[in-house]
Amino acid sequence: MRDDGILAGDFDIDQPPRRRGVDYPNVAARLGLVVEHSASGVTGAIVRFSPPQVVLRDRHGRDTALRLRDGAFSIDGRPVALRPPPAQPIGEVSAPTLRTSSGSISVEDVPARVARASRLYVEGVHDAELVEKVWGDDLRVEGVVVEAMDGADDLTVLVRSFGPGPNRRLGVLLDHLVEGSKEHRLASQIDHPDVEIAGHPFVDVWQVVKPSVVGIDRWPDVPRTESWKQGVLDRLGHPGPPGAFWKQLLARVQTWTDLEPVFVGAVESLIDFVAPPER
Repeated sequence: MRDDGILAGDFDIDQPPRRRGVDYPNVAARLGLVVEHSASGVTGAIVRFSPPQVVLRDRHGRDTALRLRDGAFSIDGRPVALRPPPAQPIGEVSAPTLRTSSGSISVEDVPARVARASRLYVEGVHDAELVEKVWGDDLRVEGVVVEAMDGADDLTVLVRSFGPGPNRRLGVLLDHLVEGSKEHRLASQIDHPDVEIAGHPFVDVWQVVKPSVVGIDRWPDVPRTESWKQGVLDRLGHPGPPGAFWKQLLARVQTWTDLEPVFVGAVESLIDFVAPPER
């Protein structure tokens, strides 16, 4: 039997191909540093550094133990060699479990990941601001950019212009996504495996904030003949313009628990679609 084939000798499936003589830049493996395991695609924050292993925790709280090898991990696409942080002994040191506003595992002082080609579209600026406030930490770790569409009327054109594909997924968050609505009709025109549309039944994103956060029992009913936002302000006795009311409302939102579950579920499903969790 020949012993000089490509499988001859020792090899490690966890170790990416490496040219002889390559020196990878040393990086201190401090707790909370987000890295990607090149061979498996697992991305997460370092929560334990214990050679010959390092444990990464993704934003869903899943821990994965991986073998340490120079060049096996990358930061912003650049292979590195993880080294013990200064003044920190090698061993089973675990990061504290903190939570972000979205309820995900917090990884503090982590630089934003290079933006993915995938995107998350929302209807307007208020939607984008709310998603950013609650899920901003998650989005930065995952490298997902949120863009406001300024309404959904041109959804088909926007999707076509985006050019979705397997490595360029598009998630779309719509207001008032109920049977018979304009948004439902527009969404039904999109049929692409790399596009996912989710939404909530409320007329406006203001309503996804629980009424108790505003100090009311329920959001006012506004006839279709009236502007919904102005109708709400009139019935709540708020004298200012819609923008001023929204700033006050957004300031009261602290975590995902201040939002309606259907909205939380829609946003989470879209983030998982454009930045799928590692299995």
